[in-house]
Amino acid sequence: MVDVIGFSGSPRPGGNTDILLDNFLKGAKIAGARTEKICLRDYVIQPCVGCEQCRKHKTCTKLLDGMQSLYPRIEAARGLILGSPTYNYNVTSGVKSFIDRLYPYYIFDDSRPRDYSSRFSGQGRKAIVFTVCEQEDIHETGFALQAMKMPLEALGYDVIEEFLAKGCFDRAVVRTQKELLETAVQHGIKLVQDL
Repeated sequence: MVDVIGFSGSPRPGGNTDILLDNFLKGAKIAGARTEKICLRDYVIQPCVGCEQCRKHKTCTKLLDGMQSLYPRIEAARGLILGSPTYNYNVTSGVKSFIDRLYPYYIFDDSRPRDYSSRFSGQGRKAIVFTVCEQEDIHETGFALQAMKMPLEALGYDVIEEFLAKGCFDRAVVRTQKELLETAVQHGIKLVQDL
């Protein structure tokens, strides 16, 4: 059975990011996947310190924190959903730390500058990224979607959807946007169908 793992990068429990993630995962379940929801705020994830030990060990051995329990779950799931509210035109610091700590999955050669590939390449992994923004103007989301999409693509994921929920600030206001929630469900279904 296909596994889909979903990550909420919001520090605010029960808010718009969590609700949207629930609906993406609902769609994945409808399509027959086993799913898991992870709220990054529940884990201590230290920022990468660039020690490069993970190149040798294929995992982070310098920082023993919440990522140690997340690595095997990420490896097991071929589908990944990553969401963050827009903070200052970008992702939250929790999402940034999480993305940086995926560095052990890169493989580097000895050239300068180093060419790289990913241990996830060629595995048919798929992903959805999404952001929630208070403002209506799409430019106010800044780099949030790209900050999630580009690293996942470099890691070997095919990002099949970049999803934006704009005009959403008040806690759980997205619940009133039935069409948006149903679209999230449909994208969750498609994610599993594409795997």
